Amino acid sequence: MRYKRILDLSALLDRKSAFLFGARSTGKTSLYRETLNPARVYDLLNAATLRRLRERPSLIYEECLSKGELIVIDEVQKIPGLLDEAHRTIEDKKARFLMTGSSARKLKRSQSNLLGGRATQAELLPLTSREIPEFDLFRYLNCGGIPRHYLASPKQIEGELDDYASLYLKQEILDEALTRSLEGFTRFLEIMALHSGDELAIENFASDCGIKASTFRNYLDILKDTLLGFEAPPFLATRKRKAITRSKIYLFDVGVAGFLSHRGTLAPKNPLTGKAFEHFIAMEIRAFLSYRRIRQPLTYWRSASQFEVDFLIGRELAVEVKASELVHERMLRGLRALREEKLIKNYVVASFDPRRRVVDGIEIVPWPEFLDKLWSGHWVS
Repeated sequence: MRYKRILDLSALLDRKSAFLFGARSTGKTSLYRETLNPARVYDLLNAATLRRLRERPSLIYEECLSKGELIVIDEVQKIPGLLDEAHRTIEDKKARFLMTGSSARKLKRSQSNLLGGRATQAELLPLTSREIPEFDLFRYLNCGGIPRHYLASPKQIEGELDDYASLYLKQEILDEALTRSLEGFTRFLEIMALHSGDELAIENFASDCGIKASTFRNYLDILKDTLLGFEAPPFLATRKRKAITRSKIYLFDVGVAGFLSHRGTLAPKNPLTGKAFEHFIAMEIRAFLSYRRIRQPLTYWRSASQFEVDFLIGRELAVEVKASELVHERMLRGLRALREEKLIKNYVVASFDPRRRVVDGIEIVPWPEFLDKLWSGHWVS
């Protein structure tokens, strides 16, 4: 099945070159093949192409024979020095480049100039509910949003996820020598999957991994640079109640997180469904902000007195996530406490409730309607 992705590469490349980052198998290559007509493609996963460009990076410049060409460099992080040639080709020949990558770490560590403002940046994330016809929530919670994983049968999915985790560890972590201890990083990934959506308690998590806190911080940087995880920083603007200052951490995909944490199959009423459902909503909000190019932060709020709200989008929307078919008054404590600060415009609960209702000014919305309103820009645009 081909999915119609929300990210419009043609529009992205209309004005200037672009970097397209994304974890492996999210569909970067398929997207540019289906939507663009580049003059040339340099696929650095191809051994011959990789060797050729390592020997002579200037081929990027020399093989651009007409002005204004559109050129793709796939997995550009494998030869960061190609960015200098891309820069020269943009300046002299007015070429436009799409440069894809599944890791930003080598580019950062090599201090590559990310084309000095001559290229915009975007990220291709796992599939969203808007991109999947006849979206099935529990299939998504169990399989995740990697295109081939979502389509896998119940008998296939464990093998698909196992293959993916092994491939990613080998190709992104071991082959690129990002860490000396693959075994230690594997344990770190399992702990991060188990705590996906939890506050980042570095000392405690490092102890669970059996590693030093400094090593844990290095692994955390690798996690984010290889696009395997993202943070929701704390919202700190409250005055009546002091806010906790730790970030939350999420793995990039709910299916991969479930596999690495040995969570098992989720179904309605399963006590673990709530955490996975929150993870799914985090992914949807993150994708909405990224694809709509909305420069609002995704944060969360928790007070020292234990009031909590799962997600905030700037100061436009506060969202509590509940995998409950009947949201009770006690579940609104965090939103009510935050509302006393008079900082946020809208207060919403995304839940399994069958119908929308309003309690004391707080909207309780069935999750499909929440997603419809989110993606339509009802609260944030």
